[in-house]
Amino acid sequence: MAISPDAQLKESVKDLRTSDRRLILKLIPYLRRYPRLLLLSVSLLLPLSIAGAIQPLIIGQAVSLLRQEKTWGFLQQFSLEKGLQFLIILLLVTIIIRLVCSSTQGFIVQKLGQNITAAIRDDLFTHVTSLGISFFNRTPVGRLITRLTSDVEALGDVFASGAIGVISDTIYILFIIVTMFTVQAQLALMLVLMMLPITVLIIYFQRQYRKANYKSREKLSELNSMLQENLAGINVVQLFRREQFNSELFRAINSDYRQATNKTIFHDSAVSATLEWISLVAIASVLWLGGMFIIDDTITFGTLSAFILYAQRLFNPLRQFADKFTMFQAGFTAIERITELMKEPIEIKESDKNIQFLDSRKYQDKVGEICFDHVWFGYKPDEFVLKDLNFTISPGEKVALVGPTGAGKSSIIRLLSRLYEPTKGRILIDGVDIRDISKKELRQYVGMILQESFLFAGDVKRNITLGENYSLEAVQQAAKLTNVHHLIEDLPQGYHTQLRERGTNLSGGQKQLLAFARVAIRNPHILVLDEATASLDVQTEALIQEALQKLLINRTAVIIAHRLSTIRDVDKIFVLKEGMIIESGSHQQLLREKGLYHSLYQLQMMGYEESPTY
Repeated sequence: MAISPDAQLKESVKDLRTSDRRLILKLIPYLRRYPRLLLLSVSLLLPLSIAGAIQPLIIGQAVSLLRQEKTWGFLQQFSLEKGLQFLIILLLVTIIIRLVCSSTQGFIVQKLGQNITAAIRDDLFTHVTSLGISFFNRTPVGRLITRLTSDVEALGDVFASGAIGVISDTIYILFIIVTMFTVQAQLALMLVLMMLPITVLIIYFQRQYRKANYKSREKLSELNSMLQENLAGINVVQLFRREQFNSELFRAINSDYRQATNKTIFHDSAVSATLEWISLVAIASVLWLGGMFIIDDTITFGTLSAFILYAQRLFNPLRQFADKFTMFQAGFTAIERITELMKEPIEIKESDKNIQFLDSRKYQDKVGEICFDHVWFGYKPDEFVLKDLNFTISPGEKVALVGPTGAGKSSIIRLLSRLYEPTKGRILIDGVDIRDISKKELRQYVGMILQESFLFAGDVKRNITLGENYSLEAVQQAAKLTNVHHLIEDLPQGYHTQLRERGTNLSGGQKQLLAFARVAIRNPHILVLDEATASLDVQTEALIQEALQKLLINRTAVIIAHRLSTIRDVDKIFVLKEGMIIESGSHQQLLREKGLYHSLYQLQMMGYEESPTY
């Protein structure tokens, strides 16, 4: 039986409420990082609450003093003028105390909130960048950006003003209630009883807000995902005139987000309006009951004035309390979404074996052996794209992988680079299981050049070193080795030329040449080329081929090439079909066998012959 989206949302929110306490407990370690700020912030609550609770009493005593009513005993010793002066000074002192404590506490809690927000964002970013490639294949980038930005900000607001604010408001309300009961129990009891229905209303509206806010966050993730997708694919959008169509899709999602957000605004506004109405009713009730007590000469005008102020001050913290709860609801939604992301398992984990792989290779004469030992792999369970691969590539051997699309060529190099783990079997490098090698050492040992190179915003030098500590001379040497030095020197500031995001101020060939220099500087023992020269023009490819001849000396190489004419001179060719190696041998051997490789080669040669000349 299918479950409706509303029912699913209701069930999800119910589960969230039951786990709120557990989610908050997960955040306590972040609070423990800043014990001094937390202790100082809490210590300011007591003087802040006491000063706020006695201010209505001071004003009430001033009214009683002016009307010649009963006042505090020590005030009766002063004249009217001196008594008023004393009360004004006392009121001024409480105002200064509240001002200093409130501003200091506000600064501290904001600093605490920002520190915690930064710490959570750091941990979340570190965790996300450690996740496997399969996670990013199934998760929209816009959703991740929402969780790293707006969700973390919502969580930071909980710390910045919510948590401490709730404690502050609670202590303040308790001090007001205690003070009221010491002054006049009946008026105090009436105001306390009026707090009960408003508490019920606040809880109801906050639950409704929680449901609406959860849906609003999901719609925001969809909005960001679509925005990111359209910006990343802007060339296709414009070339195929999809602007109007995509705008309609965006407008529909934007409308859903607006409607979901309007519901959160409605429930939030309902709380404020209800509190405003209740506070006015409370003041009217105080005037009514207090007026009767004055007629019966039970209380003074000063006491009545104090209780009118207490009625206002009692419901002001409640209004702030409601605002904090609104913030908490948004924070709880953010906590759930962030916790969900933090729970995402890291598929490619570091080995607990302390093998110093790179150090141990230094004393071997031949390094770079690759062995696939009965390897099976599938992106989905029981849907294998590689089936029982069992082969060995000797040190220094150059091997090419060919085959039709979907044969498993890219999957092999992803496994070799440990972007994925084999479903069954193992992969050995120099006799060591790659799962026992740290990812840092493995990526130093195996250099990979992809068909499309990604460049970061920054200068050319940083895009070659990628944050590692290489000197400019080493960078230049790597650039010269890969024949890219003269191209870099022709740039406006040479190696210090600033590149835009994704290197949009460079040509495709220039970006690919930088990728070769990026690998060359690390001097890997195994080189993996995934159709690395496909996007280059003839002149640039000639430079790369010359550089490759130098790079491949005494190195093991695994090459994926769709242009079979570029792999004639490799030592061995593996022909794959449906995840299995069906042929292997040199270029000439495979042509003589008249198998799949021969067919692919003949098709390509015919295509070259029939290509028009421009």
